[in-house]
Formats: sequence, C-alpha cells, structure tokens
Amino acid sequence: MTLYIKFMVSQRCKMMVGEELRKLGLHYVVVELGAVDIMEDIDAVVWNQLKENLLLSGLELLDDKKSILIEKIKNLIIEMVHYTGELPEVNYSTFISEKLGYDYTYLANIFSEVQGTTIQQYIIVNKIERVKELLLYGELNLTEISYALNYSSVAHLSNQFKKVTGLTPSYFKQLKHKKRIALEHV
Repeated sequence: MTLYIKFMVSQRCKMMVGEELRKLGLHYVVVELGAVDIMEDIDAVVWNQLKENLLLSGLELLDDKKSILIEKIKNLIIEMVHYTGELPEVNYSTFISEKLGYDYTYLANIFSEVQGTTIQQYIIVNKIERVKELLLYGELNLTEISYALNYSSVAHLSNQFKKVTGLTPSYFKQLKHKKRIALEHV
C-alpha cells in the first residue's frame, strides 16, 4: 500500500515519517519524497492516528487523487532541482509527463487550478532557491551554477534571479542575513 504525504521534502522528513510508522507497528518498504510504501493495509483507526501524528510534525497524509498528483509533481520537481546531480536533458514538460505517465497539459491544468501558479513558475522558484543555496555554499561561481542548473547563460540566470528575488545574485551573496525559503513553503 502506498501512502502519499504532503510537505515531505527532505531527508529529515523521510526519517521522521519512518519513525512514525515504526511507532504504529507499520513496516515500510521504501520512503521517498512525498510517498511511502508500507507492507500492511491499514484500517481507519491507524490511518487517523498516523494522520494526527504527521500533522503534529507539519506533514499531511493525503487521500484525494488531485492532491496526490499535485504532490507527485512538486516532489518530482524538488528531487530534480535539489537532490539529483543533474537536470534532465529533455525539456521539463516531457520529463514530468514521462515520469508521471500523464499528458503534460492535463498535469499543468490541474497544477495551476490547485496551486494558483504554473508548473514552470514552480520550477523557476525552486531553481532560484537552489541558486541561493549554491551561492551560500560558495563552492561554485555563477557560471558553474548556471551550467549546473541548465541555464542558457549567466545573464539568463541573473535576470531570472532578480525577477524572483528583487536582488542580483552578487548582491544576494553579499547580504549578511541571507534569506532562503524552506522547500515546503515554495
């Protein structure tokens, strides 16, 4: 049985979900961003207990198909931008459509309807958060960051960064109190 969990966007979230499952005596096969495969079928009592426990940690157990699909899209984007070493060579719409097995227009329409933003805008915001993170680490220069995140040029990255944050990447790097957004709030 697969359970889908909203706001599960980090390794820490995955560990916390695993711990909650253990507390309830549930055995899981795999815990991924936004989803966990468990070996047992669970009844309403255990479902509600797990839902309450996850809510205390800021996570939400999902049960409607639209919400589950939206979370799959968001988690795929987060995984793609923040956790894999490279972005796909094909365009994002093809990548997302192939990974989820749905027509991209259908996914885009549902995403926009529920989230109030486009998939493309969600990707951009996540890429900018990744740029901020890489700028804070200071291990890569802007040229290397633009290459790593598949920007066509440093100018394109800089323009998009300024449009989203209101700051240039150089100015952001100089700030004493650098502000990043937690992934669950993107």
